[in-house]
Amino acid sequence: MSNTNTNMVLFLLFLVTLLTIPTPSISDTNSFIFGGCSRFKYSPGSSYENSVNSILTSLVNSAAFSNYNNFTVPGSTESETIYGLSQCRGDLNNDQCSRCVGRAVSQLGTLCFATYGGALQLEGCFVKYDNLTFFGVQDKTEVVKKCGPSIGLTSDAFTRRDAVLAYLQSSDGGGYKNFRTSSAEDFQGVAQCTGDLSYSKCQDCVSEAIQRLKTECGDSTWGDMYLAKCYVRYSEGGVHSRGSNNDDENHNDDEIEKTLAILIGLIAGVGLIIVFLSFLSKLCEKQRGGK
Repeated sequence: MSNTNTNMVLFLLFLVTLLTIPTPSISDTNSFIFGGCSRFKYSPGSSYENSVNSILTSLVNSAAFSNYNNFTVPGSTESETIYGLSQCRGDLNNDQCSRCVGRAVSQLGTLCFATYGGALQLEGCFVKYDNLTFFGVQDKTEVVKKCGPSIGLTSDAFTRRDAVLAYLQSSDGGGYKNFRTSSAEDFQGVAQCTGDLSYSKCQDCVSEAIQRLKTECGDSTWGDMYLAKCYVRYSEGGVHSRGSNNDDENHNDDEIEKTLAILIGLIAGVGLIIVFLSFLSKLCEKQRGGK
């Protein structure tokens, strides 16, 4: 086989190799949890749009220095004044927080284009803006509820789960923390309030979320309860896992099957090319020999 043909085959094999290299998965901090927008819209190019852009830019920039931030941009009228906040999960560093808020703001701009208000919760951060003040205002509206499989927890498992939730509700032994984690053997949990809530309002919100989790998720192995100003989550087998391992495995299996299908197709294609090039090479040799 000529050098040109050999190089072509090697190049195709290189492509096959690239396709078999696993690609990095999207960070958990970027996973979408929920989003919502105001029904009312402003006119593009208006002063309100400038205020929206200003406050969202401020939230992104400030996330590099602080886990929680809020800003107010005064308008010419009370209805034109805009309020915004961003908050990251308490275990994220500044760099992770900044990247998460940047992604949330980008998605919020698409999801809530030209709306007077919007909110977006990713796995790692929360961003909200509106022309109605919400700073310090309690809101226990249920936004998202997710429950894992109900497999009938043993009495010991119930005890461990309830111990995890009780510790989250106790605010880490009485000291105020708007981000809390807890564990009891195989059960782990996390809770967080938005940073604008007072101690008492945060306690009230977390307590409400916990009671709803117990009532609505029953004997589930994991549960998520997102209220408008706080969330509580517990899982059996891992922090923030929320029982999503099965979903991840199914997703990975699908990706593997797709990759294998592409790989088999490319290998078959490479084989045909090799046979074809070999045939051409022999044909050329015969033609040279006949001259």
